[in-house]
Amino acid sequence: MKLLSVNVGRARPVPYTDQPQGLTGIDKQPVDGPVRVAAPGLKGVGASGLGGDAVCDTRHHGGDEQAVYAYAREDLDDWERELGRPLANGCFGENLTTDGLDVTHALIGERWRIGSQVVLEVTSGRIPCRTFQGHMDERGWVRRFTRKGVTGAYLRVVEAGEIRAGDPVEIVHRPDHGVTAALQFRAVTTERELLPRLLAAGPALHSEARALAHKYVARNGG
Repeated sequence: MKLLSVNVGRARPVPYTDQPQGLTGIDKQPVDGPVRVAAPGLKGVGASGLGGDAVCDTRHHGGDEQAVYAYAREDLDDWERELGRPLANGCFGENLTTDGLDVTHALIGERWRIGSQVVLEVTSGRIPCRTFQGHMDERGWVRRFTRKGVTGAYLRVVEAGEIRAGDPVEIVHRPDHGVTAALQFRAVTTERELLPRLLAAGPALHSEARALAHKYVARNGG
């Protein structure tokens, strides 16, 4: 398991985002040298966990629980076949394009050591948005991505440091609760009856998903 690329994006104006300044950093490009990874701070204040990477809409993106976004090259290859066009590393707005790692089915709270310094922890799957659809320029992209449910994973930074393309990825902790990023995604989008199951993931779970699960249980029981 390894990093194929580390990808960062610069802020640029686009017509398809509802971010107040009309800017997005979703068009991420691979970089050659080492990239510093550190916890960015609370959502709404902190942005990306990667140095040089722009997160423009901090209302919905960035912050400690979404510091880094990872997507598997194998899943990009599958989308290439389905869409009939090439998809470069970083084109889904992912910071890390991985090889040999089942990112979507990683467990919430699973920890990855990348290279010799950085440790990241899985918090949730990725919810598609209007900006993602505009960037992909695919009709009905949000529905299509949601239906397929191959979400990739957001991660928080446990141990800061530098990473670069080619670094090995090692799973150093795997919880036994069975709550994956894919399950979390389905629970908060199309299958709300799954929400109580998310609570087994404990504090590693993205706080917004945890709050939604608690609210569901309070209304409907577990």
